[in-house]
Amino acid sequence: MLRLKILVSAIPLIAAAILARVELVPSQHPCIAIGADTLQIADAPWHADLHVSFTDNPALATIRVALTDRAESADFAVIDDAEEIEDATCAVTPSTRFVAVSAHPPAGAPVIYLSPDDASADYRIFVRSKRFSAREAAALIVGAHGERPRLAAAL
Repeated sequence: MLRLKILVSAIPLIAAAILARVELVPSQHPCIAIGADTLQIADAPWHADLHVSFTDNPALATIRVALTDRAESADFAVIDDAEEIEDATCAVTPSTRFVAVSAHPPAGAPVIYLSPDDASADYRIFVRSKRFSAREAAALIVGAHGERPRLAAAL
């Protein structure tokens, strides 16, 4: 009888834990369109086609991305002030590629150094968004264009 009481009292806790992981309304992950394809931040690391990581040490970086204050000087600009996203903006298709930001990426994955405006950066980004962070924008631009050969060869 005691086992049954324990089981019955544990069921609501198990159900709450499961519901906490399930999104009742799927949220839109940051994404960009590349021609007819899309590139999107992955919701799970095992679902990613590319893993990237970030470092605070420029010596460890394989690619440098600078945050710029002007959209005109950026290679990639994210500006969104709309309250709602269009449904078909970044629809997931079989050709959608996913990028995950990983704390422990696999060997050979890009390591991004995100810095203030830097003339030696490989890419310059401008981000003014409610849905994109600067790190997500940097991960997407690296996923879209890949590593520049000069930094990859320098390692």
